[in-house]
Amino acid sequence: MSSHFHIRKVAVLGAGVMGAQIAAHLVNANVETLLFELPAPVGDKNNNVIKALDGLKKLDPAPLSSPVKLTYLQPANYEQHLEQLRECDLVIEAIAERMDWKSDLYRKVAPYLGAQAIFASNTSGLSINQLADAFPEALRHRFCGVHFFNPPRYMHLVELIPGKGTDAPLLDQLETFLVSTLGKGVVRAKDTPNFVANRIGVFSMLATQHHAAAFNLGFDMVDALTGRYLGRPKSATFRTLDVVGLDVFAHVVNTMRENLTDDPWHKHFELPGWFQYLVEQGALGQKTRRGIYQKIGKEIHVLDLSTREYKLSDAKVDDDVKAILRERDWAK
Repeated sequence: MSSHFHIRKVAVLGAGVMGAQIAAHLVNANVETLLFELPAPVGDKNNNVIKALDGLKKLDPAPLSSPVKLTYLQPANYEQHLEQLRECDLVIEAIAERMDWKSDLYRKVAPYLGAQAIFASNTSGLSINQLADAFPEALRHRFCGVHFFNPPRYMHLVELIPGKGTDAPLLDQLETFLVSTLGKGVVRAKDTPNFVANRIGVFSMLATQHHAAAFNLGFDMVDALTGRYLGRPKSATFRTLDVVGLDVFAHVVNTMRENLTDDPWHKHFELPGWFQYLVEQGALGQKTRRGIYQKIGKEIHVLDLSTREYKLSDAKVDDDVKAILRERDWAK
């Protein structure tokens, strides 16, 4: 790869929650961006992307630095606009966490990639080397993982994951772009299940779920205890699950369970029954406006496990417990 290579135009494949928000952050940084999705079966072929762009206006926190930035996002679909990929210096794949779906898409787009283009998957934990196998061997040196976190405008961390054949200069170029243009902090990870952050963070969430059940604590009480008092975001544990998406979290846990069979904590890589119930009900969190929490009017409601109905969230932490959590000298 030339030392003079610069990323000026980017395509994002997949207009779901993460893909649309990654595209939004790219235009925040004044990067020309195409957002691809499957063609709509009726009407304008770009209707699926247009719907996703409209959804960006409703997200909180806002993924766009200004509403006018939305006009700079160029909608595209795989039926009409694949030729435009040739003009892109970077292509980011951000479709669902299905190895077969991703592989099919890679085979579709590979013939249209520019001669110097970087192709990166936003997978949260699938094997980069296995994904690279779907590319022609001659292109695998330009393939890597680039894992943004939700919401990508606000989450500083990005994981950069090379495959066994990835060119080292390519990673350097991509890291420079992520840091200097997008303002991210980059951690280079090995191609292990769920990389770094999800390997640690998901285990922490599973452990919290386990102890919450053991002590019969409600979701909102756990979040009251594990948020800002511990120096974490106010979304804490279960609200974070809603932001991430329960279906996405389930895929990450499944990746751990299927690929870390020798891990001493393997027996804990399981999801509780209530979690599967919510997924089956289509209550996937923020993107479906209902998950562990549900906002009704201006009020926040939370799932009551005893009834599987939503009730007003009113958990309050005891003052003595607050004092303990605020104590910074843990030796006391």
